[in-house]
Amino acid sequence: MDKGRMTSRGERMPVLRNEIGEVLRDARLTQGKTLRDISSGARVSLGYLSEVERGQKEASSELLASICDALDMPMSTILREVSDRFAAAESLEIVPVMPSIPDTVPELLSSMRSR
Repeated sequence: MDKGRMTSRGERMPVLRNEIGEVLRDARLTQGKTLRDISSGARVSLGYLSEVERGQKEASSELLASICDALDMPMSTILREVSDRFAAAESLEIVPVMPSIPDTVPELLSSMRSR
C-alpha cells in the first residue's frame, strides 16, 4: 500500500485514496453494514468497493456520491473527516466548520430600491 510522500519535516503525508477508503470503511463498520450491503446500494461490484476501501482504487466523484448514499451519509461528512485527517498529518489546527455566511444581497437590493 502506498504510504504517501514525505513532508518537508520528514514525515509521511497521507494518500487521498487511502484516507477516503479508510473513512468509508470506518463509516460502514460503525453502521454494522457489510461490503455487500453497500455495494448493492451503491450499484458497484463488491470487489471494486473493497479496492476503494483499501486505497487500491480511486473513487470517482460519482462513485463516492453513490457510496455515501448507500451509507446514508452526506458526502460533506466523509470529506470533512478526510480533511481533518490531512490537517492532523500536517499538524494544522482543526477549526470548527465556518458558520454559514449570511446572504446580504436581499438587504442591499432593498436599500437600493428605497433610494
